[in-house]
Amino acid sequence: MTVIAIDGPSGSGKSTVAKALATQLGWAYLDTGAMYRAAAVWVRRAGALDSPERMPELVRDMPLRISLDPGDQRVFLGDDPVTDVIRSSEVSALVSKVSTVIPVRQVLVARQRELVAERREAGIVVEGRDITTVVAPDAEVRVLIAASPEVRLRRRALDQLGRGDADALAATADEVLRRDRDDATVAEFMAAPPGVTLVDSSDLTVDETVAAVAALLPERA
Repeated sequence: MTVIAIDGPSGSGKSTVAKALATQLGWAYLDTGAMYRAAAVWVRRAGALDSPERMPELVRDMPLRISLDPGDQRVFLGDDPVTDVIRSSEVSALVSKVSTVIPVRQVLVARQRELVAERREAGIVVEGRDITTVVAPDAEVRVLIAASPEVRLRRRALDQLGRGDADALAATADEVLRRDRDDATVAEFMAAPPGVTLVDSSDLTVDETVAAVAALLPERA
């Protein structure tokens, strides 16, 4: 089997495409962004959002469990299900406080690499913001899924608010553009580095984008 590594900014469609591709192939699916969101919830509960020096140890001890089933993605902190909590607007607004702390990223990258190694033989699709360059630079398929800022804002507004009017776009603009700007200081996901294939999904449907990535798979897969 193989590893497919997918990077991209908010609203590019990387999560939807990665999940659909994993389902189509019958492979595992790892949403690394969910791990950072869970870490933000864990750090907030510890009252350490403004104490970056405390975060690495807290995240290292975090009792995170994450499902790798693309059809049943669940996230737990210990026995506490946080699948819905980590997708809230409140968590979206604070996750960069944790995800931009380099030692925290190092802790989570180590976990992500372990998960990839465990599932490599069976096949796994991994998506996030520094997957192609840091987490799985040796993946057989490395892709950056991009889209124009206008398209990304509209997608996020439709996903979160169910509409794409001007007010909805304004309500999601900070979450999408600010987080991309913040995370771009510590991760490479806005431009495709050498060896990474750029797929612009601005004018593509989900199925078309999935097909474009699937076409990059080696024949043996």
